Amino acid sequence: MPTRSNGPSLEVQMSWWTMTGLDGDAESRSLEERFHRIAEAGFDGINGFVPAPEEADAWRKLLERYGLSFSVNAYPKSAEDMARFLDQAKQFERIDFINAQVLTPFLTGQAAEALLSDIHHLARNAGIPVYIETHRGTITQDLIRTARYVDHIGDLRLTIDFSHYVVAGEMHTVSEEAEALLQKLLTRTSSIHARVSNGEQIQVDVGSSGEHPMMRHFERWWRSGMTNWLETAGQVGPFPFICELGPPPYAITADEFGSRREELSDRWSQSLLFAQMARSIWKDIVA
Repeated sequence: MPTRSNGPSLEVQMSWWTMTGLDGDAESRSLEERFHRIAEAGFDGINGFVPAPEEADAWRKLLERYGLSFSVNAYPKSAEDMARFLDQAKQFERIDFINAQVLTPFLTGQAAEALLSDIHHLARNAGIPVYIETHRGTITQDLIRTARYVDHIGDLRLTIDFSHYVVAGEMHTVSEEAEALLQKLLTRTSSIHARVSNGEQIQVDVGSSGEHPMMRHFERWWRSGMTNWLETAGQVGPFPFICELGPPPYAITADEFGSRREELSDRWSQSLLFAQMARSIWKDIVA
């Protein structure tokens, strides 16, 4: 059973989304079987969704039984949406932080900055941290505009998932201009979503030992994000690193024309590899 530290520490969470259809197993595993598998593999927590009211007690009991932390995802389009979601999260009570994909990709400039500031103030008043994810199709649609948010919003905290910017920018190689902007975002790291893009697909298999050449860039970025968090965030609790490998259509399949169940990659083993890499990077930083 994972144990939690009171000081700065790494907390590796498994995405509940990743458990979807894992090993060709659509929904046959029970809730507890999935919890057991996550905990037995050494994960410290789960990143998922606010449980439905009829499932809330079961989730609370299993999180307690297996000693797992819990974070959730939100998809607000407005400050009002975020306020309603925070109320739901407070009712569940056992949520450490919220990862937000703000679903307003066409909102830009001062209006976007005002919405992000409103979300921050709502989160602070609710007592639940909210981190804005770097994600396509959201308010952080592209690298340039998100870098401007960092320049203009002093208290903006981010969930870093650079797979979106790598694929959107076709970054087969990483230019100096892109690297400078990515490093600017990394100064606001509050959590990391682990997924690797090759600049053409959003999610690729990096090999059993991380042999893919893009892995070196993602390792650099993960290290930089962790280092910045330790140096500037003033946190005393755990730093969340979330293994988030999506099922098809995120995962590439051999039967793209059919049912899309024949995945080319093993999401479970890749998640374990990312967890191992994160712990190795963290250990090296704090040594």
